[in-house]
Amino acid sequence: MKQAKLHIDRHFQVGEVDKRIFGSFIEHLGRAVYGGIYQPGSPLSDKEGMRKDVMELVRQLQVPVVRYPGGNFVSCFHWEDSVGPKELRPARPELAWFAIETNEFGLNEFADWAKKAETEIMMAVNLGTRGVDDAKNLLEYCNLPKGTYYSDLRRSHGVEQPHDIKLWCLGNEMDGPWEIGRKTPYEYGRLAAETGRVMKMMCPEIELVACGSSLWTMPTFGVWESDVLKECYDVVDYISMHQYYDNYDNDTAEFLANSTAMDRFISQVVSLCDAEQAKQRSSKKINLSFDEWNVWYHSKEADKKIERWTKAPRQLEDIYNFEDALLVGEMLITMLRHADRVKIACLAQLVNVIAPIMTSDKGAWRQTIYYPYYYTSVYGRGRVLQTLVDSPLYTTKNNGDVPYLDAVMVECDDGSLSLFAVNKSLEDDITLSCDLRQYEGFRVERHIVLDHDDMKAENTEEHPDTVAPKSNGASSMENGHLSAVLKKHSWNMIRMTID
Repeated sequence: MKQAKLHIDRHFQVGEVDKRIFGSFIEHLGRAVYGGIYQPGSPLSDKEGMRKDVMELVRQLQVPVVRYPGGNFVSCFHWEDSVGPKELRPARPELAWFAIETNEFGLNEFADWAKKAETEIMMAVNLGTRGVDDAKNLLEYCNLPKGTYYSDLRRSHGVEQPHDIKLWCLGNEMDGPWEIGRKTPYEYGRLAAETGRVMKMMCPEIELVACGSSLWTMPTFGVWESDVLKECYDVVDYISMHQYYDNYDNDTAEFLANSTAMDRFISQVVSLCDAEQAKQRSSKKINLSFDEWNVWYHSKEADKKIERWTKAPRQLEDIYNFEDALLVGEMLITMLRHADRVKIACLAQLVNVIAPIMTSDKGAWRQTIYYPYYYTSVYGRGRVLQTLVDSPLYTTKNNGDVPYLDAVMVECDDGSLSLFAVNKSLEDDITLSCDLRQYEGFRVERHIVLDHDDMKAENTEEHPDTVAPKSNGASSMENGHLSAVLKKHSWNMIRMTID
């Protein structure tokens, strides 16, 4: 059995967790909207066509913010198509995903859904085929109360009160060769600066997210962030990060080491932001919006066979397995360990499309990745403690020497402690110890474990609980010292409260 230690001090804190780090994403893509959150005529939907079973699962996750309407979709999106009487809305060829967008579900319907789902909106503007004026008009439609053309247009559509959206994305993945309206860093930086400046003239209280490189592996990474921020540093508040991981090589140990790459990615983007801050002699700090992250690869072969120009095809419908849940748990731990700078993050996506929630006409069920997302969202809010991990290492091809243990401790808002930990060893349990005498009187309340003998085990509609959490973890507190056994290849949450 392997041995590991955690070292913490209650006075050494990384920072406060911004609840928006547990955000998610709904794009007009595949069955995320149609057949996902919206299915009029279904006995599972309310009178507005919103899937009630899906909404309940979203509420359980306590998702604080949902990015909308894309994603690649936004770079060719005319928001005016999605408002007003449904019978007058045009169907459009959707060039990002080669489907037909009917616009039956649009901006105001999504705002209604967000209220019912008890979440906020992170709205994206089209900087691919459109620009400053369109973004200004959309903001006016959404946020001004009345008395102007677009605010009164909204009211004529039956929406009396403004949506009051506070968080806005300035385009999406604008360095991607797949993106409609792809830009050079200078072109995008200037457009983001002018668009953001005009938007803040109208609503000074909003926050703006500039596009970072589409992926860490992009040839533009680094130079893109520097050149974009050079142009728009004073206007924007965050820069975006996107990253997906895969296991095409079927190498579980290497796959689970990707949290190390993610940690390095975050640190490098922080350095790029701070370098530009120094160059500009600015007191303003740019934080990070990791607004697309997940595992994505299971569905890619099937997606090559999808017929073009169909409505809401089954697209990007990854069926997640147990090892995917372990990495998702690690990615959440990694972002919490950078809570001082990662202030927004969006699991991409929320329903059906690379998602923790899947649906059919008969109901909705939780994928394996739902569980680490759920527990970390609900019990990971508070102050992140600097968590020093003393763990045995293993050697990987792409990430060098990697610790078997990923862990982070959160001092929660109610005074309790939450320890999130993943044992990446495929052969051995880990005995974990941590000196918690600074938290006098604390005891282990429960130890939740997500584990399975089969790394490829999946949850399906017929067998939705194949991979499910259990309250059978072995941990205890004696004289202020935490001892726990973390099973081989397992995700764990240990909750500690005072007597």
